[in-house]
Amino acid sequence: MHSAAAPGARTRHVAMLSLHTSPLDQPGSGDAGGLNVYVAQLSEHLGRLGVEVDVFTRVPAAATGASTITTARTVPGVSVHHVPVGPESVTKTSLAGHVGEIVERIAAWYRTTGESPDVVHSHYWVSGLAGLELAERWDAPLVHTMHTMARVKLRDDATAVEPARRLAAEDLLAGSATALTANTPSEVEDLESLYGADRGRISLVPPGVDHEVFRPHGPASWFAQGPCGPSALRVVFAGRIQRLKGPHLLLEALQQAVELDPGVRFDVALIGHQSGPDHLDLAELLPEDSPRLRIRLVPPRRAEELAQWFRAADVAAVPSYSESFGLVAAEAQACGTPVLANAVGGLRHTVADGRTGRLIAGQQPADWARALADLSRDRGVLARMGSAAVVQAAAFAWETAAATTLGIYDRVSAERPSRRSTGARLRA
Repeated sequence: MHSAAAPGARTRHVAMLSLHTSPLDQPGSGDAGGLNVYVAQLSEHLGRLGVEVDVFTRVPAAATGASTITTARTVPGVSVHHVPVGPESVTKTSLAGHVGEIVERIAAWYRTTGESPDVVHSHYWVSGLAGLELAERWDAPLVHTMHTMARVKLRDDATAVEPARRLAAEDLLAGSATALTANTPSEVEDLESLYGADRGRISLVPPGVDHEVFRPHGPASWFAQGPCGPSALRVVFAGRIQRLKGPHLLLEALQQAVELDPGVRFDVALIGHQSGPDHLDLAELLPEDSPRLRIRLVPPRRAEELAQWFRAADVAAVPSYSESFGLVAAEAQACGTPVLANAVGGLRHTVADGRTGRLIAGQQPADWARALADLSRDRGVLARMGSAAVVQAAAFAWETAAATTLGIYDRVSAERPSRRSTGARLRA
């Protein structure tokens, strides 16, 4: 049994929409990443506050063989519902064409219960389109979290291409959602300046870190000692292997670094799988092992194992071209690992430049190469940054994120006093 709701709370039941990817999926593979962790952790901690959370995610109809929604109970108060819609070939962009069918399936599922949720909370633009329809049907408020935004990606990466359908959907959500949540102050500014969102409808909700898993003390994992020897700087990258996440930038920078400084050595772990239409075949880009540079591809790891890689590394690299928050950077810092990252989006708030790591402006391999070489030569700086990183990451807590989000739910629910807090009856 989960704990009682916070005193004075109105919200008892939330429909959480994460249609293009499931909170049960392994981060670092497919479309799974920080958003999956966000939905899973936020839902779990809302459940601890006494909120009943229904998470809906789409699965291919043919893959499951099921024609009705199936449910998995994950933790007390939280259920993940798999909505079978469309073929295996549907992508997270083309999924927008199936929103109508998904809405009908979810609405029909709730009709069997006789109630509808107090609040709809959608994640990413495709879920937002479904959220708008469901919220209107139920006369419920819609809280929307963008996570990433097309106009930000287009601004920060000159080579980025985003579908017009996404741009139109995000514009609609920015103007129509009852409330918007943003991960960082930068995202608040972007919602205002790039989408014209009303500042009064935007709430800052920094994501958290699972500090029971990502902590500075505990087991550490790395490769057996290779040709680079024990003096090599251990560098870890964790994320989807696609251009947006920048692993190719890191590879080029590492090769430039060993050319720049004959005294540096690097032992590198790239943790993740290829993902999306802009995926990279890193196997073709990897240099051969040498006495000064060894790079290995590692499949995605569960959180407990990922923490062991972070603890073993000297520095975590986050060369993303766009990040709304940078959850990997926060988790690495919680393990006492300094972060080298591009100075974009939420990374500018997650990483304290010069104190818990380094932020590189301009996304140029040469700048990364110099930073890697500098850090390799000065392990004292890395040690001081690692200690400060633990303190920095301590400010990110899922308990706080959930409590703040519940406060938003209660506020927007209060605008509809006719709805019972235990779940409104469905309209005829």
